Amino acid sequence: MDIAMKAIEVTGTVDEQGQLHLDEPLTILGPRRIRAILLFPEEADIDESEWLQAAVSNPAFHFLKDPAEDIYTLTDGKPFYDEG
Repeated sequence: MDIAMKAIEVTGTVDEQGQLHLDEPLTILGPRRIRAILLFPEEADIDESEWLQAAVSNPAFHFLKDPAEDIYTLTDGKPFYDEG
């Protein structure tokens, strides 16, 4: 059974304990259950060393540690020089 829902927009702050503190009181009479969707800015992109560490520790890439995967050497192939 679908329940019609009304949306309001409020702002607030999340403290160190993960508790939400609204800037203004809600105009909703309570107590009542609500459903909340929080929007917040993403953290800055991780730097290259963090990305590489995540890839190295990801079990999806553990097969690359198998010596049988070392099929190329530094003398294989031809150098690529980007002329752009």
